[in-house]
Amino acid sequence: MKKPMDVYTVDEVADALKLHPYTIRRLSREKKVPAFKFGGQWRYRKDEIDNWTKGGKKLRDSNG
Repeated sequence: MKKPMDVYTVDEVADALKLHPYTIRRLSREKKVPAFKFGGQWRYRKDEIDNWTKGGKKLRDSNG
């Protein structure tokens, strides 16, 4: 059986990074944070956030 994916909410990411939730939402809309929407709410895969905060994941450029 596959292990379920660990997922963070906006508030959990904001708390961990010591940023305001609005800032995390804005960065998510701008594709500066690895995120996806589920049921209209932003969600963040733990492994992607860990990798991103360590600088291992390049930010997607705004041109697509």
